[in-house]
Amino acid sequence: MEQSSSREIETTENHQEMEEKIYVAVGKEVRESKSTLLWALKNSRGRKICLLHIHVPAQMIPIMGGKFPASQCKDEEVTAYRDLERQKMVKSLKEYLLLCAQVGVRVEKMEIEMDNIERGIVELIARHDIKWLVMGASADKHYWKKMAMLRSKKAIFVCKQAQVSCHIWFVCKGCLILTREVSTGGTEATPPEVVVRETTEADESGGSSMRSLSEGREELARLANPVKNSFRRVQSDNFDTRGAVVTTSSSIDRWEATRTKPSQVSGFTIWSLCEEVEPSVSNQLMRYPGNENGLLLPRGHESDVDSSDCSPQNEPVERRITEEMYDQLQHAMAETEDSKREAFEESTRRRKAERHAIDAMRQAKASERLYATEMKQRKDMEDILAKESLGLNEMKNEQDDVVKELQTAQEQLSSLECKLNDSERIGQELEDKIASAMNQLKTLKRERDDMQLERDEVFREADNFRKRREEEKTVSKSPEFFCEFSFIEIEEATQKLNASLLIGEGGYGCVYKGFLHNTEVAIKMLHATNLQGHSEFQQEVDVLSKVRHPNIVTLVGACPEAWALVYEYLPNGSLEDRLTCKDNTPPLLWQTRIQIATEICSALIYLHTKNPHSIIHGDLKPANVLLDANFVSKLGDFGICRLIPRGESPSGSSTPFCRTHPKGTLVYMDPEFLGTGQLTAKSDVYSFGIVLLRLLTGRPAMGLVKEVEYALDNGNLSDVLDESAGNWPFVQAKQLAQLALSCCRMHRRSRPDLESEVMKVLEPLKDSSRASTSSSWMGDEEQSQGPPSYFLCPILQQVMRDPQVAADGFTYEAGALKEWLDGGNETSPMTNLKLTHLNLVPNHSLRSAIQEWQQQR
Repeated sequence: MEQSSSREIETTENHQEMEEKIYVAVGKEVRESKSTLLWALKNSRGRKICLLHIHVPAQMIPIMGGKFPASQCKDEEVTAYRDLERQKMVKSLKEYLLLCAQVGVRVEKMEIEMDNIERGIVELIARHDIKWLVMGASADKHYWKKMAMLRSKKAIFVCKQAQVSCHIWFVCKGCLILTREVSTGGTEATPPEVVVRETTEADESGGSSMRSLSEGREELARLANPVKNSFRRVQSDNFDTRGAVVTTSSSIDRWEATRTKPSQVSGFTIWSLCEEVEPSVSNQLMRYPGNENGLLLPRGHESDVDSSDCSPQNEPVERRITEEMYDQLQHAMAETEDSKREAFEESTRRRKAERHAIDAMRQAKASERLYATEMKQRKDMEDILAKESLGLNEMKNEQDDVVKELQTAQEQLSSLECKLNDSERIGQELEDKIASAMNQLKTLKRERDDMQLERDEVFREADNFRKRREEEKTVSKSPEFFCEFSFIEIEEATQKLNASLLIGEGGYGCVYKGFLHNTEVAIKMLHATNLQGHSEFQQEVDVLSKVRHPNIVTLVGACPEAWALVYEYLPNGSLEDRLTCKDNTPPLLWQTRIQIATEICSALIYLHTKNPHSIIHGDLKPANVLLDANFVSKLGDFGICRLIPRGESPSGSSTPFCRTHPKGTLVYMDPEFLGTGQLTAKSDVYSFGIVLLRLLTGRPAMGLVKEVEYALDNGNLSDVLDESAGNWPFVQAKQLAQLALSCCRMHRRSRPDLESEVMKVLEPLKDSSRASTSSSWMGDEEQSQGPPSYFLCPILQQVMRDPQVAADGFTYEAGALKEWLDGGNETSPMTNLKLTHLNLVPNHSLRSAIQEWQQQR
């Protein structure tokens, strides 16, 4: 019983402490809630402060410059970003605590995670029975001097939905905007800076005392009526014809003594009581100033009084009246004192009863909370017990299964023992055989070691011989094949950067077609505003001026004054343009695509094995692969390439690498390079795998690896092949797809080597494609005799690059026929008849035949 009483007392104290605590709602931005917290600290009046924060998890996750719903993102990305937000929330709360510590106040904090801030505040008010709350009425930037209403939707929601027992101050920019007071009665303490008139126990006791005093006054008035009548009789009997009153000095002295005796009745003197009972008595009678015997006269008749008119015969009557009045007054005073004492005792008993009632209510609330807690604990224990019972039943079932399995195992054990005896016998026989085999193995190992030593020695000598040859080549190397042009020559070659000669444009600059020294060239003008243009310009000059390979674009020269690079002109543009059939150009055949893949691989092998530094391209994609007139591919754009010394890497690993900031096109970049910043030769292998998939399917690079993997796994590779390339041989297409996917593996160690693995697959594919081309519509004799007549333009008598059909039915080179028509001719060059129209139609079939013939040559 004592324990339950102490628990109730402790619960009551905790509840009182909760009621005396002021909660301050703060947001994640300290600068927005700082003024609200400072106002609460200033007006707390000694109460404890507790910070209240509602954390709302982000529903939009920022990824790669954009924001996506959390349901569409990966769980680890959502978890990582929300953990970062929680760290920011903890940091903000620490700033609030530091702000309070600077003003010398220790505060507590309470946070909760919900999807809605205002509903979280209302739930915390109900859950913890919060009595005092300070929160913002609006953002500080919306504050104005005459602001008298709530501007924030959160504040309006909390004001309407919060429990009525919670007193809320709404503050904006350090000013109290609105106060929501408690709507229920009770003994709540007066809030700071808010005057609230409430009924207290002292007021109730005072009211009962005033009621008792009023009743006493009514009793005195009732008892004073005979006194008033007696005065009237005395006044009527003792006035003479002039209106004078005759009294003896002794009776007047007794009356005067009675009149001037200040007896206290409930806080009022006798005189004040008499005036309240009958004001006319005190108004009609007054003391005459010149009468030493204390004669009382009516007001207005003082001048008519004569001392000789006073007669002692009225003294017994006055004495009797005075004594009766005095007795009545004494009796009334005694009754008034009794009434006052009874009223005081009644108010004391009532106050004690109310105090006991309040204590009982608090204890009842504490008991209810304790009962709810115990019921919750009981429910939790029942749930735990149910789970334990369920687990026990499962364990029993598992035990039965184990017993059955044990019986089965014992049966199998007996049969295995029999087999073991047989196996021991066989094992003995095998041991004898193994012993003889081991002797032979040792002999073979000895011979193998000797052969390995001989092989290593041969390899060592071969490496030394190769290094000596490379050093000799380096020493005897001729000067760089490189010319430097002036800006005037560049302007003359491009006709002052004429827009009609513009053949390409990108983020790096513009490419113009021009003529330098009677040679057709391509001139790339880098943007002068590009901060990295100078470094990329110098990088490309340093690399391309020192390398020569049939599948690497030739750098003719450069103009440092204009940041211009001069290349050999490749009329068929880039591989990207041909894959997308830009300008209605015919698609590339699958034989040509295999040839291009082989040539790109050959160029990469040359760059990776160059001495003394390997060259990593770093930006391999179809847009940087150019095609000449015979569709021979040449690798270009070495602006962001890197030189890596051959041999051991700086970190001591076996794979040389260069640590640099990732640059290039994202979909073609090595994922491991993006994560670590280490650029290796295997980074170009990954980009080469994406290029192979582009050649195979003709589709965009985004998500292409997953599409091809899915098609291979389901046996639907033909669905993703580019139909415009012709009829792909299924076996060759599958080999090319598998090779491309192996190059696109996530880890660089799993990717194949270009020289020893990739080229061994591409070379047979290239040979088989040539064989299929030689067995096409054109025979071997026709190949040795030159181009067919219908491949030649009737005007230029040269093999056509862009055959177009005119209105006369003949096929011409597009450029030659346009010059014929632009010259004012409206007739056919072959028949000299007027053309019915001037429209031209591309001859795709003839162009494909010309391309096949050129590839065979």
